[in-house]
Amino acid sequence: MTSTPSTSGPTSTMTAVRFHAYGEPDVLTLDEVARPEPGAGQVRVRVAATSFNGIDANVRAGRMQGPIPVALPHTPGRDVAGTVDALGAGVDGLEVGQPVVTFLPMTADGASAQFVLVDGDTLTSAPTSIPLADAAALPLVGLTAYQSLFDHAGLRPGQRVLVNGASGAVGDYAVQLAAAAGAHVVATASPGSADRVRAAGAAEVVDHTTTDVASALSEPVDVLLQLAPIDPERFAALAARVADGGVVVSTTVWMPAPADEARGVRAVDVFVRPDRDELAELVARVDRGELEVRVGERVPLAELADLHTRAAAGRVTGKAVVVVG
Repeated sequence: MTSTPSTSGPTSTMTAVRFHAYGEPDVLTLDEVARPEPGAGQVRVRVAATSFNGIDANVRAGRMQGPIPVALPHTPGRDVAGTVDALGAGVDGLEVGQPVVTFLPMTADGASAQFVLVDGDTLTSAPTSIPLADAAALPLVGLTAYQSLFDHAGLRPGQRVLVNGASGAVGDYAVQLAAAAGAHVVATASPGSADRVRAAGAAEVVDHTTTDVASALSEPVDVLLQLAPIDPERFAALAARVADGGVVVSTTVWMPAPADEARGVRAVDVFVRPDRDELAELVARVDRGELEVRVGERVPLAELADLHTRAAAGRVTGKAVVVVG
């Protein structure tokens, strides 16, 4: 990763990874930039870590310019784990030095930097039972799973849930949360991740590499949580296995979830949103030992471009945390 110097004074600068044009991972550069100052309602966070999410690569490549327009140069990294460094006017309930977590709006500059500005009303205290940097693996994907299951699907104890894509970061949290809620979880996974998915709480695991998932279901499911890339025909076949009155919830928003009005099957395309109360609930579950934060690897900020390259080649397993502090 190349470096771009700044002409600002050393006391007012910081290191950040940015891309100045859309393109392949090599557009990411390690720059020295002005350290941001918090405005009203904002908090400057000293970043301990961010994480890699697939959306970071899609934005960098220019594939999301319509739904997620960003100003260039742009700093990626939606998740934030760090400590409060400075408070803007009107921010209450936080103090300098407090460990915090949140995730940033999709169009805002991200946390692949030593400092980042965050809206104060989105921050919550970080978990105390895990390293602060590892907490960056929780906000965006944890909230995606939580909102999918409870806000959108209205999951209830005793229901059957199919998590298609359970071995990914969102899927891991979804299996844990659904099982803890008393649901019967059917999950798809490859042989290499099947044991981990079972340990997360799946009652049944279907090997999607050798089995037609729709045909493998012994009975219909109340909730289909669609998390993995899928072709429209297979998506439709899975949706057909949702029971009357059930719901299809999908994070593959580039392909709308199929509904079936005749059977009362509704469809929801999920766009995760910051929610301090829900994130605080996830943090509390982590600290109570009820929700495990699994980190696949920890990568220094200076190696972010390489991480993007490996992710594009399918060589990243588990949730990657990008360590800044």
